[in-house]
Amino acid sequence: MSPVLAGALQFLALIAALALAYRPLGDYMARVYSSEKHLRVEKWIYKGIGANPNAEMRWTAYLRGVLAFSAVSVLFLYLLQRVQGSLPGSLGFKAIDPDQAFNTAASFVANTNWQSYYGEQAMGHVVQTAGLAVQNFVSAAVGIAVAVALVRGFARSRTGELGNFWSDLVRGTVRILVPIAALGAIVLVACGAIQNFSGIHEVGQFMGGSQQWNGGAVASQEAIKELGTNGGGYFNANSAHPFENPNGFTNLFEVFLILVIPFALTRTFGKMVGSVRQGYAILATMATIWIAFTALMMWTEFAHHGPAFDVAGGAMEGKENRFGIGGSSIFAVATTLTSTGAVDSFHSSFTGFGGGITMLGMQLGEIAPGGTGSGLYGMLIMAVIAVFIAGLMVGRTPEYLGKKIGSREIKFAACYILITPALVLIFTAVSMALPTPPNSMLNSGAHGFSEILYAYTSGANNNGSAFAGLSADTQWFNTTIGLAMLLGRFLPMVFVLALAGSLAEQRPVPATAGTLRTEKPLFTGLLVGTLLIITGLTYFPTLALGPIAEGLAS
Repeated sequence: MSPVLAGALQFLALIAALALAYRPLGDYMARVYSSEKHLRVEKWIYKGIGANPNAEMRWTAYLRGVLAFSAVSVLFLYLLQRVQGSLPGSLGFKAIDPDQAFNTAASFVANTNWQSYYGEQAMGHVVQTAGLAVQNFVSAAVGIAVAVALVRGFARSRTGELGNFWSDLVRGTVRILVPIAALGAIVLVACGAIQNFSGIHEVGQFMGGSQQWNGGAVASQEAIKELGTNGGGYFNANSAHPFENPNGFTNLFEVFLILVIPFALTRTFGKMVGSVRQGYAILATMATIWIAFTALMMWTEFAHHGPAFDVAGGAMEGKENRFGIGGSSIFAVATTLTSTGAVDSFHSSFTGFGGGITMLGMQLGEIAPGGTGSGLYGMLIMAVIAVFIAGLMVGRTPEYLGKKIGSREIKFAACYILITPALVLIFTAVSMALPTPPNSMLNSGAHGFSEILYAYTSGANNNGSAFAGLSADTQWFNTTIGLAMLLGRFLPMVFVLALAGSLAEQRPVPATAGTLRTEKPLFTGLLVGTLLIITGLTYFPTLALGPIAEGLAS
């Protein structure tokens, strides 16, 4: 079987699996966030944290819950790393340096999981399981909670109440993430991923000599890192490591875990607003971009340029033979169109245009389908902007899901889409202007510029993958990328929840003959066009200096 055909069949199998899971998972999540009943274990958690799960919150109170919980999480994870040397199961590893501990704490709480360290050479079992793995669950649950709050803003009227953050957080963790991740971990263990708490031991090498490896609760962390679109690997090689991702089946299964909740949340959205067709319109937008990007990635990576490419069947540099170009292309697009950041190949070794595709996927805002929760609320913000643009073109007040999009709403949406590009471009420009940061680049010229641009794009968009050529474990990058991750995660949430509160206070507007039908294919096309135009106008100059220049020169 040719590599191209194998890649195409993998992609079709993935689409089929996602289609099968879409309706049952989406409906289940809608029931989870609409139910008034609490499970016994959830009542114990509420009692332990002193929360009243039945108290409705306005957007300001909901936001305070998000920020307070996240701030405590950053502090706890930072302190856990700083005292690692005194903890049991530390494997002899010392405490993490302050700047790197801050970067890692910010990274995992912001659902980014950017790692400027070698996992198997820095983190002991307690930090990995009680710190990093826990944040993989709760940071993902925070993202879903904020998305659900925005959906309630569309669904409710004449009230500023958006639900209860603590209830949404606990339900997302207990009823959705934990059970699915547990099943995923069992599948990974059955397929060869490791799950233990062994210490460091010598492993023989095929070419002679030996190498030191430690075990760990890898399968369980691998499952939630993909399911929660987190991305942090137990080992430095991430999902290219055979202990984390043993074979071609697990590679495709991990991509399925990455995509299944973000896609299914569009069904949840449709059920909660009372129109599944609205959910299908958002799904169609996400799927169109995802399929197009995957096809482009396969095309550019399978393209033959010279004898070496002809022999390998494509651009095999930096890719695992176990997965091939097809599996690596599918994984790379899935992980950069979501806020996952896991990698089964090294994006720095992709072709110039291939690296540009991964970068553009993040610069779209990671909304196709995006992260757990963040993809849905990011796409709904873009839908609001698309409706506003359509209203300007036809000269009538824009409306979306029965809510008027006035000056207040569009200001919140505009602030949302401006934050991340500002962080990316400002930090990149300052880094290139200062004398020290460019010394961390493995390459010069366009590719070296792409390394730094990719790092801040990944950090501010809460992705976490890296171009692999940048030595990011410096005080400058640990601090600035840490700030980019925190600001890129929580500032947009401020405007999402403010928009949700504003929408929830409105009276519903009845549809008329002049109302834009947002469940139709025409709106899907408008939304795709809006996304591409806004992203293109924002990032094209920097992309032209980096991956586009490199691609044209190769």
